[in-house]
Amino acid sequence: MTRVTDPFAAAPQLMKQWMGASLAIEKSLEKSLIELVKIRASILNACANCINMHTADARALGESEQRIYLLSAWREAPVYTPRERAALAWTDALTTLSQGHTQEAAKEAIEANFTPEEQVNLTLMINIINGWNRIAVGFDLWLETPAAKAA
Repeated sequence: MTRVTDPFAAAPQLMKQWMGASLAIEKSLEKSLIELVKIRASILNACANCINMHTADARALGESEQRIYLLSAWREAPVYTPRERAALAWTDALTTLSQGHTQEAAKEAIEANFTPEEQVNLTLMINIINGWNRIAVGFDLWLETPAAKAA
């Protein structure tokens, strides 16, 4: 069997649809929040490609270095809003489901800070970034930000 090094070349139609879903979902919430979620999930999944890409994207949106660096210890850092903290807790809960179903407190937090539609949008975003992490890690992807945007 041949090794897959470029999923966009190996399955272009499905990858195009996956990318389309990603782009639509990431427009459903504020960009700064989306990037924090992407970085946090990528940290949890140890996806260097996605951490590299999304920290660059966050910086381009004006995110501070402090808030980017503190995502690995966000619970102890006082630099995030209640809405961001709720999104990060939900990201942690859904990204680490295999470690136990501990999402009850996180669910209460998103219900207090997000409309029902936003809760679904956030959940879809977390699923999308977890999927991208698995594609990138699974196929040993490393794309610099300009190359990733071109794909």
